[in-house]
Amino acid sequence: MQSLIGTGVALVTPFNKDLSVDTEALQRIVNFSVDGGVEYLVILGTTAENAMLSAEEKELVIDTIVKTNKGRLPLVLGVGGNNTLEVVNELKTRNFADFEAILSVSPYYNKPSQEGIYQHFKAIAEASPIPVILYNVPGRTSSNMSPKTVLRLASDFENIVAIKEAAGDLVQAMQLLKNKPQDFLVISGDDMIALPMVLAGGAGVISVIGQGFPKEFSEMIRLGLNRKVDEAFKTQYFLDECIDMIFEQGNPAGIKEVFHYLGIADNTLRLPLVNVDEDLSKRIESFVKKSIKKD
Repeated sequence: MQSLIGTGVALVTPFNKDLSVDTEALQRIVNFSVDGGVEYLVILGTTAENAMLSAEEKELVIDTIVKTNKGRLPLVLGVGGNNTLEVVNELKTRNFADFEAILSVSPYYNKPSQEGIYQHFKAIAEASPIPVILYNVPGRTSSNMSPKTVLRLASDFENIVAIKEAAGDLVQAMQLLKNKPQDFLVISGDDMIALPMVLAGGAGVISVIGQGFPKEFSEMIRLGLNRKVDEAFKTQYFLDECIDMIFEQGNPAGIKEVFHYLGIADNTLRLPLVNVDEDLSKRIESFVKKSIKKD
């Protein structure tokens, strides 16, 4: 899965002031990411406010991104949930002709055991017509997919090709990197430790900040993959201030504020999410202005 090496970006869903999906802004975001040099696009992940979109709106988002992308970059679609039968049904009924892989989150809220997580992804692997990227994000799911479970799935199912590892635990990531099958990809789900994970043997990142600063962030990851460490960390240390800020009051509130100051999309969110406060907004504005001057 060479197409999944480098920087993927988990695209936001921009809204108009009336809370409808802003398809024109979404087109601008896609083109901004593509022109900025990222390697692939991730549709309907957590950053897309997926939980607040209707079924019809999800199809609108998918259709807009596919048509705007025009085959330029590989596409990954978020297909996951905590109802295994529902996820399997979607996998059996959706047309995946435009997609390279699916990204499927570990079940949230009902907190299954490690065996339950394994059986959930076993059912998904057996139903999916395209490769599967596991997604471990304990901060949202309230359960950690252990390295043992991940490695078991990677060994048992050829179409489970990667994991987006977002536990924020570099030691856990290194356990995966040390023991994984040769062709299995460990992809960072945390922007702040993406470069260290790459230098430890990771395949790249599925990023939030990467869509706001695609040129800088994707180049940093490529430098890391090419072991140009000093150059890569120079960019890391420039961006880390903003990485902290965009998650300070929740995702995607922070990255939407970046787009607002870049003039690409409005910063409207849907409840229960709300905008960042005035202090954080001003700090993000200052960083965006600084980044523009730097270019």
